[in-house]
Amino acid sequence: MSVVATSSAPGRQLLHNLGQRDANRRTLALLLPLVAAAVAIAAWARHWPAASLLFGGLLAALLLGGVYGVYRLRQLRLVALAQRLDRLYPALEDSTGLLLRDEGSQAPLNLLEQLQQQRIQTRLETLQADTPQLLHFSWRPALFGTGALLLLAAASLLYRPTAPVAAAALPVHFPAADAPTRPGQPVAPKLLDTRLRVLPPAYTRRLAFTPGSLSFSCPAGSRVRWTARVNRPAGAAPMLELGSKRYSFRAVAGQPTEFVVELPVTVSTLYRLRFAGQTSDDYALDVVPDQAPTLKIETPKPYTLIEFGQSSSVPVRVALRDDYGLSEAQLVATVAQGQGEAVKFKEVITTLTSQLRGQPRQATLSTTLRLPALGLTYGDEVYFYVRARDNARHLTRSDTYLVQWEDTTVQDGLTDMSMSVNVVPAYFRSQRQIIIDTEKLMAERASLPAATFAERANNLGFDQKMLRLRYGKFLGEESESGSGAAAPRPPADADSSHQEHAGEAAHSADDGHDHSAAATPPGGEAASNNAELMEPYMHRHDDEETADFLEPAVKAKLRGVLNQMWEAELRLRLAKPAEARPYEYRALRLLKQVQQQTRAYVRKSGFEPPVLPEATARLSGDLAGAATPRLQQQTTKPATQPEIREALRLLAALRAGQPARPADAVALERAGQAVAQAALQKPGAYLAAVRALRQLATDARTGHTACTSCFAPAEMALTALLPAPPAAPVRTSSGSQLSQRYFQNLTSR
Repeated sequence: MSVVATSSAPGRQLLHNLGQRDANRRTLALLLPLVAAAVAIAAWARHWPAASLLFGGLLAALLLGGVYGVYRLRQLRLVALAQRLDRLYPALEDSTGLLLRDEGSQAPLNLLEQLQQQRIQTRLETLQADTPQLLHFSWRPALFGTGALLLLAAASLLYRPTAPVAAAALPVHFPAADAPTRPGQPVAPKLLDTRLRVLPPAYTRRLAFTPGSLSFSCPAGSRVRWTARVNRPAGAAPMLELGSKRYSFRAVAGQPTEFVVELPVTVSTLYRLRFAGQTSDDYALDVVPDQAPTLKIETPKPYTLIEFGQSSSVPVRVALRDDYGLSEAQLVATVAQGQGEAVKFKEVITTLTSQLRGQPRQATLSTTLRLPALGLTYGDEVYFYVRARDNARHLTRSDTYLVQWEDTTVQDGLTDMSMSVNVVPAYFRSQRQIIIDTEKLMAERASLPAATFAERANNLGFDQKMLRLRYGKFLGEESESGSGAAAPRPPADADSSHQEHAGEAAHSADDGHDHSAAATPPGGEAASNNAELMEPYMHRHDDEETADFLEPAVKAKLRGVLNQMWEAELRLRLAKPAEARPYEYRALRLLKQVQQQTRAYVRKSGFEPPVLPEATARLSGDLAGAATPRLQQQTTKPATQPEIREALRLLAALRAGQPARPADAVALERAGQAVAQAALQKPGAYLAAVRALRQLATDARTGHTACTSCFAPAEMALTALLPAPPAAPVRTSSGSQLSQRYFQNLTSR
């Protein structure tokens, strides 16, 4: 049996033809939407000439992408094509790759591979004859995309742009152009009109607009574009004189009679146009600066005191307003903790920007200062303020507000350190602690045995007793008896050990007082006589009238404190803390009042003038050396604004019919310069006066009749620039007719 070997060239050529036809179809499918996209871009680009660079960039990118895509499609990859056919047609038995191997390859085909190659080539030719489009391809995406892009291009024919509306042509007045032209004289170059367009800055969130007059106002930072139109091309372009600066117009491409200039404006000023040796009237450019935001803290008050028992949360409500929009708001709180040199400060910033949705022009912000969350406790303070920014990043902050958490355990009224006696009561913390322990005992009563509850209540009564004795020292008490009043002295033959024990608790042996250590012998009359003899020389601590330096009103209130402590102690001893609590609170309240009343005042030291010799200088009337020497000189007051006063006098004469002279034009021009300086600050108020004075000066120089309509604005502006005259006495009306007759009857008698 013999096998005839065939070459694989027909098989390779067959695959090459299949790949070529598939690449052609895909290239056409790529080029159709690309061409449609280019047509759509070109159709819409004519509506926005200003964006020609953007559309040109899109076309260039589209062209580069198309060239790269076609290049990739034209690069045939037969191996990938053979694998694709194997996947699509199982009859090829995954052997299409054998058609790419020829006799000249390094690994020659064996007999079995040659048979399989011949078999696959025959099958592929059969499949190609039965199926003209052997490689599946869909034109639907390409046609759909091309149709959509062509519809988009066709829509550009129906599009009628509504913006920007063409700005109205505003005529520019040139005073020198009013002269009539002679017949046959060539038409001189002339600036016909100009159009304005203002683009406000981004922070204003305002659209571009076209002013209806050459004198206009706009936000600070706006870009203003002047488009001037002339009657015929000239050698030089128009010029814009903005304040003291000059800017040349540039020619518009394709339009030889139009010129444009665009500038940012930041300050109010006057401007005018120059063209062909002519100067236009002055026009006002009023620039409205952006104002910083305003804010007002509605709650709380500038000073807030959180007393004992009140809520520790302080609501904060702030009203903000801005001319264009608010962008940021913060509450900055500074916490002060500690006393004296151990004060510590901490800054906490709370952001309120989330409440400014949409950057509103006015808003009301609310937040809450939670003192425990800020780390405050009794006696601490927090200082806070609110700051806000607008869209232009202008910052405004409010005044500083103070919130103080009252601490009933700290003395506020401190006396001067140089005083030898401290009259301020102490131990304020103990009374408050007794109140806290009493409330805690009442809360735990249900879970405590009766014996434990009574024991703890008795201990609180003992603490209240010790505190009462301590405060009793300020009233001269050194005994444990009584409800706050001074206990009477025991008789001489009584046991005085109790008093001696109380005295030792408050004094020492060397405290400077005369403590009698000798006890009266029982039944000893001599000892009793000795005590009576020593009585005038003894310093008794239980004498409340001489034991301290407190005021009578303070003593009376302190006695009330001791009485309330006595009542609280009695009920605590009886295991009735609920009944003792009102007395404890009243005692604490009275202690705070005593604290405020016992503040000491020390006069500041300073210069003290020498004492006058009253015996010799009193009622003498001698003022020698007492008066300060003064130098007086009579000088004439210089005339203020003489050019304005001269112009007012001249205007009054011209209004009366006096003929204008060329010399009067100089005085009017000087006054016009003063008014022009004022017009730089307020163009809208003085611009008409500047024009009127300029017209009057021109009429005076040329000898024409003065402009009658120019007197009123000129005189009004010049009068407004003069300082206000000093107030003169005015005779007031004597009242009604009845009162006048009554006064006449009195004076006639």
